[in-house]
Amino acid sequence: MIAKTRKPIACYLLIFLHVFLGIGAIFGGSLLMFSPDGSILSMPLEMLENSPFNNFFIPGLILFVGLGILPIITAIYLISEKSLKIAEKLSLYKETHWSWNISLYIGFILIIWIIIQLYIIQGVAFIHVFYIFLGIAIQSITLLPTVKAHYTNN
Repeated sequence: MIAKTRKPIACYLLIFLHVFLGIGAIFGGSLLMFSPDGSILSMPLEMLENSPFNNFFIPGLILFVGLGILPIITAIYLISEKSLKIAEKLSLYKETHWSWNISLYIGFILIIWIIIQLYIIQGVAFIHVFYIFLGIAIQSITLLPTVKAHYTNN
């Protein structure tokens, strides 16, 4: 990738949102895997009645990897803009850097994750609304013309 001008402020906000999401999901996912009965987070196993899971280990693992590790890796590559061949194959928009594409996907993953949670627990809490808006914010900032233009391949 050819050296570009300085990143727009919106790019830094996007990077921050990925780091914020990633740290929280790594923390929450770790606690769910460490304590699959949900006791550390005061989450009763009854919350999983409408799910295919007997405990929180698999949901914790999905949270840890999909919404923890993936956003952190994406943030690192949004900063460095380095190439990664395997990730480039996952890009739907070939004219943009792969990390821009993954950023968009993470917004979808987060929104879908929360919708599935709402279906499983049959209830809504403030944290669900917060994370739905976080997913929308990630997608919206990713789609800003200045952000997309910055990550467009020359």
